[in-house]
Amino acid sequence: MKEFFLKSIRIGFSRWSEDDICDALELWGNPEVTKFITAEGTMSKEQVQQRLRKEIENYNNYNIQYWPIYLIETNENLGCCGLRPYDHENNILEMGIHLKEKYWGKGIAKEACLAVMEYAFRNLNANALFTGHNPKNSASAQLLKKLGFVYTHDEYYPPTKLYHPSYLIKKQNYMDMH
Repeated sequence: MKEFFLKSIRIGFSRWSEDDICDALELWGNPEVTKFITAEGTMSKEQVQQRLRKEIENYNNYNIQYWPIYLIETNENLGCCGLRPYDHENNILEMGIHLKEKYWGKGIAKEACLAVMEYAFRNLNANALFTGHNPKNSASAQLLKKLGFVYTHDEYYPPTKLYHPSYLIKKQNYMDMH
């Protein structure tokens, strides 16, 4: 059984380790997932291993990562959702989620993001959360608006070589809603 440091109704949040390479390959090795997160649309096994190492490194250096998420009931990996450094000076973290396609459209993304937002503002005392999405990913745009994020600008995202619509939610705005 996985150990969860954070839970929502259906989802448990764990931490990536080198042992999670199978879950990482199933997630980032799927072109349906990576078509929105890399310019090439796919990731090689080596690129997935690098991505996994980067998440572990983020946790070791900053105590945050895009944490692997699991269905509590079955312990099945759903993908990842979490945080990474964005604007240290202003205490703004970046939030992101990558879900395996069979979990799209089931409310998992919203539930996972709400848990991460709560954790970021209440446990990590972030001033704000930044996020962006591939301009072709309309489902992400809808989700971010539902979560209370406000569009701020388009920002160049080197992995996709595109300008991504970018959003912010300030701690006070989040607290006012919850």
